[in-house]
Amino acid sequence: MSAGGAHGRGRRGGGGHDEGGHDGPDERWLVSYADMITVLMALFIVLFAISQVDAQKFLQLKQGLAEGVGASSSIPVDGGSGLLVSNGSIAAPAQPQTAVQAESVDVSAAGQGASSSAGGGASAMQAAREEVERLDELQRQLDASLQSGGLGDRVDFRITERGLVGAIVADDVFFESSSAALRETGRAVLDAMAPVLDADQHPLELQGHTNSLPVRGGLYPSNWELSAARAASVVRHLESDGVASDRMTAVGYGQTRPLYPGNDEQALSGNRRVDLVVLSDQPAEVKALLPEAAAEAAASAAPPEPQVAPAAVALAPPVEASAADHADAGGH
Repeated sequence: MSAGGAHGRGRRGGGGHDEGGHDGPDERWLVSYADMITVLMALFIVLFAISQVDAQKFLQLKQGLAEGVGASSSIPVDGGSGLLVSNGSIAAPAQPQTAVQAESVDVSAAGQGASSSAGGGASAMQAAREEVERLDELQRQLDASLQSGGLGDRVDFRITERGLVGAIVADDVFFESSSAALRETGRAVLDAMAPVLDADQHPLELQGHTNSLPVRGGLYPSNWELSAARAASVVRHLESDGVASDRMTAVGYGQTRPLYPGNDEQALSGNRRVDLVVLSDQPAEVKALLPEAAAEAAASAAPPEPQVAPAAVALAPPVEASAADHADAGGH
C-alpha cells in the first residue's frame, strides 16, 4: 500500500509540476522596443551629421570626384540657393542696394549700351564704306571692259542695298520685241562683262523686267513669262562664257518693279531691261547702309564747282556835250 501510495504521490507530484508555470507578465516586447530605439537613434545621428556642411571638406570632395572621373574641377550642383558659392567659399550676405546705387547702375548700363550701339553703328558704316569701294572697283573694271568694245553706254550701274546693279536696257538692239533671243549687240555686251564677273566670284542674280505694255502674240502669254525667259537667256549666255552656273539665279519680275513711272517714252524703254546684280555678302546691317555709303563716296569724289567771279562792268568815259547837242536840247 505504501508503494501504491508512493506511486500515487509521485503521479500527483508529476501532475502538479506539469500544471504549474511562470505566473509573471510576458516581457518579449522589450526586444522589439530596444531594436526600434536603436534604429531611431541611428537615424537621428545620420540626420544630424549630414546637416552640418563643412565648406572645406565639401570642396575637397568635389575636387576629388572631378579628378576621379577625369572631368573639370567645376561640378555643377543643382538645388536651391545657399551659402556656398562656386569656389567653395561662404558667400557674404547680400547688401541692400540703395536708390542712389541702383540709379547709378542703371545709368552706367545705359551708357555702356549706348556706347556699344554707337560703336556697332560706326563699325557697320566703316564696313559699308569698304564694301562700296570694292563695288566701285568692280564697276570701273566692267566699264573699262565695255568701253574697250565701244559698248560703254549699254549698261547703267548703281549701288543698292543688295550690291552692284547693272541695268542692261533690253531694247530692240538687245532683244527683239516679245522675244527672249539675244541679238548680236546683247551677246557682245555679255561677252565683254563675263571675264570680270567670272573673276569676282560673288553670287549673281539676273532679273528680267518689262514695261507695262501687254504682250501680244509670240511664245509668251504675259510679261511674267517674257521677263523670266530673258533673264534665263542671259544666264545661259554667261554660262557659255565661263561663269559658273551655281553662282547665278534667274528671276522674272514682269512690269512690277519699274524704274520710271508712267507710260511715257522713257518709261516704256527704260523699264524694259535685265538687271545684273552682283550680290553683296555683307551682313544685313551693313547692306542697309550701302546706298548711304555710296552717296557719301559720290559726293566726296565729285569735283568742286568752280567759283565764277562776276564779270567786271566797264565804265564808259564821260562824253562832253557838243554845241549841237545843246542846240537840240533847246536853247536860245
